Amino acid sequence: MTFEMTRVVTEEDLDDLDHVNNVRYVQWIQDISKEHWQSYAPEALRNQAIWVVKQHLIEYKNSAKLGDTIRMSTYIEKSEGAISTRVVQMHDEQSKLPLLRSETEWCLLNAATLRPMRISEEIRSVFIDEPST
Repeated sequence: MTFEMTRVVTEEDLDDLDHVNNVRYVQWIQDISKEHWQSYAPEALRNQAIWVVKQHLIEYKNSAKLGDTIRMSTYIEKSEGAISTRVVQMHDEQSKLPLLRSETEWCLLNAATLRPMRISEEIRSVFIDEPST
C-alpha cells in the first residue's frame, strides 16, 4: 500500500545553497513513515509497538528550492523478523523530477519492554493493498 503526502518548501527548509537541506529530507522521511503508520494501524497496535530507525540509505537525485511542492510517497518493500524496509520517494510536483529515493530499515520494538519483536501478520497486513475486485 502506497501512502502519499505533499510539502511546500519554506525558507526554514533551505541550506546555505538555497536548496532543501539534507537534514530536512531525513525529517520528511521520518514524518511520512510515521504518518503512514498512524493513519493505517489500529490504535491497539500503535500502543503495543514502536518503530525505530536502524539504517537510512538515501540517494539524492535533484534539488528542491523555495516554493517547490514536493510529492512524497512511501511503501513497505519487505519485512523479515523485527526489520521492515520502507522506501520513500520524493518528486517535484510541477516538473515531476525525482528528488530522492530512500530505503530505511526500521526495527519494531515492544512498547512495554523496548526490545525487538517479530513483525506479526496483523502488523504486516496493515500495509498490504486490498485485493482488487
